[in-house]
Amino acid sequence: MTIEKNIVVIGGGTGSFTVLNALKDYSHQLTAIVNMTDDGGSTGILRDELGVLPPGDVRQCLVALSESPKLRDLFNYRFSEGTFDGHSFGNIFLTALEKTTGSFAEAVETASDVLNVNGRVIPATLDNVRLKMSWDDKSTTLHGEHVIDADFFTHDPRTARLHLEPAASANPTAIKAIKNADAVIIAPGDLYTSLGPLLIIDGFGEALKETKATVLYICNLVTKQGQTEGFSVVDHAAEIERFGGNQFLDYVLYNDEQPAAELLERYRKENAFMVEGGDELPKQHYSPLAGKFLGQTVEATKGDAIATLRSFIRHDGTRLVEALLQILKTDD
Repeated sequence: MTIEKNIVVIGGGTGSFTVLNALKDYSHQLTAIVNMTDDGGSTGILRDELGVLPPGDVRQCLVALSESPKLRDLFNYRFSEGTFDGHSFGNIFLTALEKTTGSFAEAVETASDVLNVNGRVIPATLDNVRLKMSWDDKSTTLHGEHVIDADFFTHDPRTARLHLEPAASANPTAIKAIKNADAVIIAPGDLYTSLGPLLIIDGFGEALKETKATVLYICNLVTKQGQTEGFSVVDHAAEIERFGGNQFLDYVLYNDEQPAAELLERYRKENAFMVEGGDELPKQHYSPLAGKFLGQTVEATKGDAIATLRSFIRHDGTRLVEALLQILKTDD
């Protein structure tokens, strides 16, 4: 079955990868809008040493939409020794393209052609920005996405402010894509380092509020130690809308399936737990949709572009698409 809809997916790297990789078999009108604050690992080194925009999350979205298996593998290849130790080929390729063209947007377009991408990948902003997180009492300020990502918050993150330094301008192409979409999917991802930094850019919240598209948020499967402990589905969705400054969600998809006891125990040892709906869920302005969205268990290995050390389970892309199809059919 083909989805004859213009679908936009908003997010960072891993969450968007899962959604895009599943959707590309059903739609030829896919657009990925990508967070641009990554400053850790290979991406951070390239940004610091060469002054380029962050390639990592963009690379993952390009790979997800690529129709060329061998090139997908090439772009995901990560060097494990020598000068390039820790760098993925795709990150270096995008960096070289930006340097030769003088434009990150043009670099992404060229890479899309090379990878035979089914759809479009659009950076949320083309400004070179860094993420900052602060609290009004000024007791704590965190600088940099990789610092925030690794931090154990001492204050409630729901009272914190995310800032971009310098202030970012939204990529007009991204805003236009949202306004012209039939469906906008906010992919699962870290609230404070993946989704929030994109949604706080001026223009995104307004576009999500004004678009005629159906707007869906796919809630995270698991809480994050030191950051979202105790967060329910309602808490996650509330933060999404707080970042955007508007109530724009029409649907929230969340998982109500439990993994194996052994896996739950592995998460428990990291103070991470399955995200639950919560008693307040039926009272929200959006429609909650529960489903058995657990995918296969992922084991992290060095060089794996998808797995991370603290992520053992992923959403099941096929089941997410089935739920999306049902929603779009209902909204027609």
